[in-house]
Amino acid sequence: MVPERLLLAAAGAAVTGTGLVVATTGSGPLADPAGDALYAVLVYLVLAFCAPRARRGVLAASAFGLCALIELAQLTGLPATLMERWDPVRYLLGTTFNAVDLLAYAVGAVVGAGLHSLVLRTALVRGARPAQARD
Repeated sequence: MVPERLLLAAAGAAVTGTGLVVATTGSGPLADPAGDALYAVLVYLVLAFCAPRARRGVLAASAFGLCALIELAQLTGLPATLMERWDPVRYLLGTTFNAVDLLAYAVGAVVGAGLHSLVLRTALVRGARPAQARD
């Protein structure tokens, strides 16, 4: 029996690892959008972990909203300033606003909801009881 939160944490670790590989070694026109989408998937998974009874649609909208807010904060220059003090901040807050990133975040939030559905099915197949069936 594998609890839902343990599966969400494992999925989050896998997404984090994949995102770091894409961010550090990826190149070409798909690397940046893929990294942004993975970022949104991770935000979704963290929200699902923290709010296990929330509906997937609410979680997806919240993940997108949080990512969009962070993207808009890049217009202030604050994330770039923080990155000058500690370089890893770039992975959390980014540095440069790009409106196209918002589309990648939307895709990532939807993929996060799909991954969450898979986690719920896996938890049910293995006999765990999810917090609540949600759409």
